Amino acid sequence: MHRTRSSAVRLIGVVAGLIAVVASCGGDERVVVFAASSLTDVFERLELEFEAAHPDVDVIVNVAGSSSLVAQLADGAPVDVLVTADQDTMATAVASTTMAGDPVVLARNELVIVVERGNPLAIGSLDDLSDDVVVVLAAPDVPAGAYSRAVLACAGVDVDPASLEQSVRSVAAKVALGEADAGLVYRTDVSDDLDAVELPDACQVTADYPIVVVVDAPAARRFVEFATGSAGADALSDEGFVLP
Repeated sequence: MHRTRSSAVRLIGVVAGLIAVVASCGGDERVVVFAASSLTDVFERLELEFEAAHPDVDVIVNVAGSSSLVAQLADGAPVDVLVTADQDTMATAVASTTMAGDPVVLARNELVIVVERGNPLAIGSLDDLSDDVVVVLAAPDVPAGAYSRAVLACAGVDVDPASLEQSVRSVAAKVALGEADAGLVYRTDVSDDLDAVELPDACQVTADYPIVVVVDAPAARRFVEFATGSAGADALSDEGFVLP
């Protein structure tokens, strides 16, 4: 479902209110991090580890589809650090907002076909997605959606998705809940109740995750250094991301 303008504004208000509440609860500094939804587990871990190492800093992580994050940033949401799931979305952010630094690639990822545990429909390739299969994809303006369409076009497969989701996590969730038979997600989004079907090498894509300091503040720069250093590398590797 596509988010309306009014709902996006309400979301920004909720995020800003949450930031204000959390910031008032303690800590001399705060770092507001907007991160692509596929990085949820990684940044939940980095938030805890960074705060343990820097008890004077509150880290507030907001995860959503990259396009939604960039829209919130353009609309004035307070953001100190931004991480997107592709270079194009980051380029849009850089074009609309003055950044305090240049984006650098934090991690890389790949796509897989995700199916219910046990693969009951025996889906084995992209060609199978054009049969009588309920498929969900990320929306075209979401990086995973753009990647998915590139993969399907490469394979010459025509898919009529049952829904277009605003984050790749929502695609995985619909398949896990049995609301869809298959979807295209990042390899790192395959949970224990799902199975992955590999894509052909000829049509595989590499998803880059650039990170940038938005606001020139010491705490924001320290967090990016932390995320791009050994702590970030460990968290990313444990979740299956490829390091650049």
